Formats: sequence, C-alpha cells, structure tokens
Amino acid sequence: MKTIVSIIVPCYNQAMYLDECLLSVWNQTFSDWECIIVNDGSQDNTALVAEEWVIKDSRFKYLYIENSGVSVARNYGIQTASGEYILPLDADDKIAKEYIELAINKFIEDNEIKLVYCNAKKFGDVNEEWKLKDFSIQELASDNIIFCSALYRKHDWERIGGYDVNMIMGIEDWEFWIALLKNNEKVYKLDIFGFYYRIKQSSRQKNLNKKDKQDLINYLNIKHADFFVKHFGTFSELAFQNVQLKRRDYTKLKSKKEAIKVVMHAFFGVNYFKS
Repeated sequence: MKTIVSIIVPCYNQAMYLDECLLSVWNQTFSDWECIIVNDGSQDNTALVAEEWVIKDSRFKYLYIENSGVSVARNYGIQTASGEYILPLDADDKIAKEYIELAINKFIEDNEIKLVYCNAKKFGDVNEEWKLKDFSIQELASDNIIFCSALYRKHDWERIGGYDVNMIMGIEDWEFWIALLKNNEKVYKLDIFGFYYRIKQSSRQKNLNKKDKQDLINYLNIKHADFFVKHFGTFSELAFQNVQLKRRDYTKLKSKKEAIKVVMHAFFGVNYFKS
C-alpha cells in the first residue's frame, strides 16, 4: 500500500538533536508514513543515529549524499519518497504527535487546499510561542510567514521543480512557498501548536550576513518578479525595503525626515540628510 506521508529530514552535523526529532515522528498518531533521513555529508555520528532508527522501525529510511546544502538534500529525499504528501522536517526540530493526522484530515476535507501548517513554539535556548502573522498572500510577499515544516502534495513539488538549489545560503523555504502559492492558492493553518523550532547559539539563519541576505532577496525578486510586481507595483524593491525597515524601527519611519531618507537611499544609494 502506498505511503500517504513522506517526512523528509535533511541532517548536516546535527546528530545530537536527531534522536529527539525522530522520536517526535515515531510518536505520531497518524501511522501511514515513511521518514527519509538524508545525511548531507555530515562529519559527526549522524549515520549511527539514523541506522538505529532504521533498525527500530522499517518506516525509517536512510540516504547519504555528499554535502550539497539543504535544498539538494530535501529534493533528493522527496525524489525517492513514495508518499502523496510531503512534510519537510529539519533534524534539530520536532513536531507534535497529532500534527500529521490533523493536517491530512484537512486535505481530505478540502481538495483545494495546497498547504497545511500550524501554530509554532520555539524551544532550546529560548522557550516561547513563535508569533507568526496570519497567512495572506500579501504578507507572504513581504516576508516568510510559514516555517519549513508544512505539508503539501508531492505532485506540487514536481510541478514547481523542487527547492531552488541555487539558494544555498538560505530563504529557500520562502521561495518554495511563493512558487507553490503565488496564484492565491488555498492555505489552512491548524489551531494547534504542532511545530517546535529549536533556537540555538549558532544556525545558518543567524550566520547569514546582510550582504548575503540582500543577494538572496535580489535573486528572489528577479525569479518571482511577476509576483512582487503584482503585490508591490513597479517599485517592488522599495516597497520590500520599506516593509523590512518598518518592522525593525517603526518609530523612525513615522518621522517625515527619516521616511525621505529611506526613499533617497533606495533610489540613489545615498543619504539625503546627514546624520
């Protein structure tokens, strides 16, 4: 019988967290799943940890690739997956035991739904609710408001062409959600805390410097120019910068002088007023 859900767990030097992640998969109330662990060229004992789970439960599968980045690792896992639905799960995160069951029920209830996700909490170095804005396509154009561990259909991954392997440094999730949902597709957010995002001292996101992040955003804007123009008009880059600045320092943007500085910097790359 065909597996309904394939959980894809890329792992790069995260063996110390992998047990906790896979235990959350094993504890699912929904049983028709496979979990594909993709060792992305780790230099720790990822292979040993993964193999213990493969022995424990045949629904766990283990793959190895040379280190290529999370997009390649996810795509490789999904390519081999037999499930109708896909759930990416990073090796240092975890999911609540009812998450998959409730998500699949929603897909069954409404065939038009393209993506199901849930409320989230941070854990590890920080323990608190992760307060993300409610989904709207306009909000998605402004920022990534969906974490990586949401469920979608494998045939949509095939239609999109998978995760963009050029986005090695980050925000590949955001690009994928835009590609999946840009035509105003239906999204459902479960009213449960189903995803737990580990906060730790060092992470790929934290290590991303401003220049690299801007390069990624520029690449995103070019690849999905139609999407950003639709929501921001021809001045999409300026609008995007304004949204980010508002979130970082809303009070400054209330000043007319500071607002003019933002505009002048966006168009000419210089400060109109001296500090």
